[in-house]
Amino acid sequence: MTLKKLQNKKIALLGLGTENYWLLKYLLKNKTKAEITICSSGQIRSDERYQELKKVKSLKWLNYANRAGSLNNFEILFRSPGWPIFCPAISSALKINKKIILSSPMSLFLDLCPSKNIIGVTGSKGKGTTASLIYTILKTAGKKVFLGGNIGVAPFNFINQITASSWVVLELSSFQLEDLKQRIKIGVLTNLFKEHLSPADPSNPNYHKSYQAYKQAKLNLIAWQKKDDYFILNNTFKGTRLASIGQGKKIFFSKANLPTSLPGKHNLENIAAAETVAKILGLEEKIIAKAVKNFKGLEHRIEFVRELNGVKYYDDSFATTPESSIIALKSFQEPIVLLAGGADKGANFKNLARRIKTDCSFVCLLQGQATPRIKQELIKVNFKNYKIFNDFKTAIKTAKQQAKSGEVILLSTGCASFGMFTNYKERGRLFKEMVNKL
Repeated sequence: MTLKKLQNKKIALLGLGTENYWLLKYLLKNKTKAEITICSSGQIRSDERYQELKKVKSLKWLNYANRAGSLNNFEILFRSPGWPIFCPAISSALKINKKIILSSPMSLFLDLCPSKNIIGVTGSKGKGTTASLIYTILKTAGKKVFLGGNIGVAPFNFINQITASSWVVLELSSFQLEDLKQRIKIGVLTNLFKEHLSPADPSNPNYHKSYQAYKQAKLNLIAWQKKDDYFILNNTFKGTRLASIGQGKKIFFSKANLPTSLPGKHNLENIAAAETVAKILGLEEKIIAKAVKNFKGLEHRIEFVRELNGVKYYDDSFATTPESSIIALKSFQEPIVLLAGGADKGANFKNLARRIKTDCSFVCLLQGQATPRIKQELIKVNFKNYKIFNDFKTAIKTAKQQAKSGEVILLSTGCASFGMFTNYKERGRLFKEMVNKL
């Protein structure tokens, strides 16, 4: 799709999150002559984005609090990642009006991007760290490179700075990939396990109806590759059907041996994935090693907060699945006082309970819909050193009391944050603030 094809069209922006907001800014800056309607909930009216955009007289607004109603009269729909493709409004519109084009900000960006040097990174976990590592290595090598996508920076934020020789690294979620049909030069798959199979996040109600649908969304990353493209994937996928999908050259990674300050064996895999990409691009090993050594990791991903009385505190609020919390637990040799529990995404906590029994001296369970199920699994493995808390501050103080010198206090809940917190970022930020006040 080109900008020319958007001229004089009736366009609906389904949701006004970060991606559609920057898409809209781009369209307005380029004086796109189109009838643009923002479909979003009434809550947007208290947002600063609304205060800014309500001054644009050409824009129309449609309250879509329950994602119901008619979209039949629009010609192009740009869907935010949080807006489900299978919602009745989209399904009905596409059925009634066969000429409607369903797209997304990410799809349009890939169509319009001045550079075809695109590196897309996806996976259930590790994609943010891996994408950031690739970006850091390219930056260290003196390349003109941009980082965007699910990591929180919309690519339409920097599209005007991109040239034909630039590199663009995109962290891509399953919701950004599920309707993608563009070719990506280098695709990276860190890992895969069950995720986003229920609508647990009120601000992002999208989900996949099955694990197969989730997996298929991820694989859209490399579905449109040609023979001279690359698909970088975890060594655990060798010999599986995944290793035969797409035309791109398959290169497997396992664990890196480079010096790093990042904790955990899983980060050695993330580094190996980034290193593999760098070597494909012909970058020198000393540059790769320098970039990896200086990389400090991402916020809320097993992030070291402080040491107090011989106890080290880590923020892993990004761990919203039991699998990711298990990875965090495996990252430490020391006994752990764990803060876990929260909103329910329909996950199975059996393996997490087993790992807790092996690695943890005490568990502070944060109240939430998933917490009773975690409690039941702890009872089944005969782990008794836990307590449930309605108050986050009290939970942290109790963790401090329980931890002995030489142990670790780890916030890695294995659950979504909603209920007690707005999102995982708020949960991590509050944890760090409270820990630093101890």
